Amino acid sequence: MEHYNMNLTLKVWRQRNSKSIGKFETYSVSNISSEMSFLEMIDVLNEELIREGKDPIAFDHDCREGICGACSMYINGRPHGPWHANTTCQLHMRAYKDGDTIVIEPWRANSFPVIKDLVVDRTAFDRIIQAGGYISVNTGNAVDANATPIEKDNADAAFAAAACIGCGACVAACKNSSALLFVSAKVSHLALLPQGNPERKSRAMNMVAQMDKEGFGSCTNTGACEAVCPKEISIENIARLNREYMMAGAVSDK
Repeated sequence: MEHYNMNLTLKVWRQRNSKSIGKFETYSVSNISSEMSFLEMIDVLNEELIREGKDPIAFDHDCREGICGACSMYINGRPHGPWHANTTCQLHMRAYKDGDTIVIEPWRANSFPVIKDLVVDRTAFDRIIQAGGYISVNTGNAVDANATPIEKDNADAAFAAAACIGCGACVAACKNSSALLFVSAKVSHLALLPQGNPERKSRAMNMVAQMDKEGFGSCTNTGACEAVCPKEISIENIARLNREYMMAGAVSDK
């Protein structure tokens, strides 16, 4: 693969906090290696800003290997940038060429208020999990993996749903700021396994109620969430959540 350096123009959203008015500021970066990650490029810019005595750009990150869900950036109108099934930290600068302009924004949703610059508050997701995204088990030694037989199709579907990293790209991409793909993934991976049965009757209703309380919008089946999800979570999970919700409602009415 050819290695090259590039000069880029960055238009970055700067905002002091959720109460202040934000704006785009334009920066130029030079000699950016095509082998750099996107976050390393931001690191280079921040080092220049610090040397100039300016406030560095605040952005969220942790693992930098695509599993923590922290690196929430809206890049040129797409969550996590141009690559499919990819997080921002996995995006590399070979996706761009010399002279490109890159627009970088935070997630845009009322339920994700801006903390500073590109960092948003996603604790609404934590509260949804607290409402029902758990199972009841006895503590002690871990149970042997083969002690509870589970059909392979169910195990595979549960594993695929559990891959959700809670990054919020689904919310950012949705015109309604719906969190249903996230909620459905968390409900599905528990509903498909026997360990999730004790809370099954209340889980879907409680988590959807908390989602509504947090101010997320409704799903209108546009599929934008699935298209930008870095872990390729399927909207089939939303159909499963709807079934879980209706079954829970039918049981609670009796």
